[in-house]
Amino acid sequence: MTIDDIRAQLAADRPTVGTWLQLPSPDVAELMARAGYDWVAVDMEHGSFGRTGLPDVFRAIECGGAVPFARLPEAGKTHIKAALEAGAHGLIFPMIESRHQLDRAIDWATYPGQDSWRPSGETAMEYRGVGYCRANVFGKDFDAYRTCIAREIFLVAQIEHIRAVDALDAILTHPRLDAIMVGPYDLSGSMGLTGQFDHPDFKAAMSRIDAACRRHKARMGLHIVQPDPAELARQVAAGCRFIAYGIDTVFLWRGAERPVLQEAL
Repeated sequence: MTIDDIRAQLAADRPTVGTWLQLPSPDVAELMARAGYDWVAVDMEHGSFGRTGLPDVFRAIECGGAVPFARLPEAGKTHIKAALEAGAHGLIFPMIESRHQLDRAIDWATYPGQDSWRPSGETAMEYRGVGYCRANVFGKDFDAYRTCIAREIFLVAQIEHIRAVDALDAILTHPRLDAIMVGPYDLSGSMGLTGQFDHPDFKAAMSRIDAACRRHKARMGLHIVQPDPAELARQVAAGCRFIAYGIDTVFLWRGAERPVLQEAL
C-alpha cells in the first residue's frame, strides 16, 4: 500500500481504513500492518513513543505493507519535523481549530518550492527545514525523496473541538488538505458531553461536520475507538472515507481478557 493507492481509493469514493498504535514496539507495529490495514498511525500524543524509536516503528509498518502515519502531539514545527524525518508518509494534525493553525502546520510540512497550490505571488512565512535524515536515507536518496514522497505527504486535520466545527468551512477549503478526522471523545468533551455520543447536541455537531464535508466535497473521517465491524459498516454507509479502526492496546485487552469460568457443581 502506498499514498498513491490511498488517494486512488478516495478518488473512487472508496473508504481507506487504518488503525492506531500506542505501544512503542516494532513487532506490534508490523503485526498491525500485516493485519490488512491501509495505514497505521503512530499515536505520538497519547502513546509512549520517543523520537529515537520512531524510525524502527515506521520501518516495521512499511515492512508489514501499510503506510506509516503519525498523529502528532501537537501541530507544531518540532513535532512535524521529527515525524517526517523519521519516515512518516502521512501526518494527522491534532486539535485543528482554525484555518490559520492549519496553514502553519501545512507550511511546516512542506519543502520550499512544493506549494504550487498557493495563489500566484503568495509565499509561506516558514517551510519545512531541509536536511539529511532517515527519510531520505541520510542524503543518499535526498533528491528522490524531496521530489516524490515529500511532495505527496498525506495531510489530515483532526476536528476535536466545537470551535473547529464553527471554523470548518475555512478549514476544508485548504487545497492541500487530504481529509479530516473527527475525534469523538475530545469533540464531545469540548461540549461538556464527554462520551455522550447519543446526545442530541453531539449528533447535531456531527451533522454539521457531515454537511460541511459534502458541501466542500471533502473526505470525512472518524476514529472508531472500540472495534465494532457493524459500526464500521454504518460509518462507511454514512459517508466516512478516512477511518481509523481500533487501537493496538484496545485490541490487546479485549482479546486477552480472562474469560469467566463456571464453577463446577
